[in-house]
Parts: sequence; C-alpha cells; structure tokens
Amino acid sequence: MRPDVKICGLKTADAIDAALAGGASHVGFIFFEKSPRTIASEEAGRLRQAARGRAKAVAVTVDADDAFLDGIVAAMAPDMLQLHGQETPARVAEVRARYRLPVMKALAISEAADLAAIAPFLGVADRFLFDAKPPKDAVLPGGNGVAFDWRFLATLDPGVDYMLSGGLDAANVGDALRLAHPPGLDVSSGVESAPGVKDTGLIADFLNAVRAARAGEAA
Repeated sequence: MRPDVKICGLKTADAIDAALAGGASHVGFIFFEKSPRTIASEEAGRLRQAARGRAKAVAVTVDADDAFLDGIVAAMAPDMLQLHGQETPARVAEVRARYRLPVMKALAISEAADLAAIAPFLGVADRFLFDAKPPKDAVLPGGNGVAFDWRFLATLDPGVDYMLSGGLDAANVGDALRLAHPPGLDVSSGVESAPGVKDTGLIADFLNAVRAARAGEAA
C-alpha cells in the first residue's frame, strides 16, 4: 500500500492483526505514561513479533533519556524510533548513533511558518512526522484528534520524507491524500472507540479508505 500507513498506539493482539491484515506498513507502540495508549516495553516486544517481515515496529517516546530508551530497545527490538517531544537535532543524532536505528522526528504544525522547523533536522532525522499542535490544555503532544491545514504540505520539497498525522480518520483521509499527497500517514485516535481503545473495524475502515482513495487517484 502506498502511501505508508502507521497504525499507532497499539496495545492488543487483535488491533495488531487488524493493522497487518489491512496492509499497514508500520505499527506503533507508545511509551509515555501520560498517554492512555502507553504500553510496557515487554508487552510491546511480545506484540511486535506478529509484525516481523510484514510491517515495521515503531517505538514512540517523548523526551526519553538513554536509560529509558535502552530498556525499550532491549525488550522490544523496534525497527524505528519516533521522538515526539522537544528533542533537538543534536539529541536526534545521539539517539540515531547510539541505537543504529532510523529515527522519525515529530514536529507540531499549526501554520505554514511552522514548517521552517524542519531545516535543522534535515540530514539528521531519517523521517518526519507532522502532527497538529496540541490544544493549550492538552497533556499529550500527539493523539489529540486535532488536524491542521494539510494544504501547507503541498509546497514541501519532494525530498522531505514524512508521515502526516493529526485528526485523520476514514472519513477525511481521502481529502488529506488529495490536498497534500503525503508519502506516509499516521493514525491513532481516529481508529479508536474510546481514548486508547483501538477498534478493529475502524482500523479496517481507515486502511480501506486509503486504498480506495489511491485507486481513485489512479483511475
């Protein structure tokens, strides 16, 4: 399936199976205690086994120190690390070198000018994740079900590899693809029946909607 699609915040075998059955290219596990999607590294390590050879397993952290990351990498053996906090380009480089894994850096977007934050990370991060800036009272840096104007991304240099996140669901993902043509998509709250509770039907609907939108573009 193109674009790449990551189903993030997974915590159950059923949700993993639905993501893989629908053709997701990435499955994400969140390690942030304030999130309703947080998971223990040992459990993530068990669940990610189903994805081997089928999808890349991504460990999502927020301003994590080396000791915390050491534990995740040892227990889960992720294919990629996603840094979703205020990590600097230097910190991204440190993490990439320490674990010899590709790193995806999340950046918060609310207006076109926010895309300038990409520049210091070019050549440092392997990929970007563009998420909507969280509401002022939010405790989570992502997974808030908030979208930004996807048209901003249409002007990006085609060489910038990224995943689009924030407020996506089966009803609007076709619009996101049409307006921004992102090389990757990331969904979490848009495939949940309640915060942190993945719905296998909604996962299937989302992946089917991506497939239908791509088929429509090709027709």
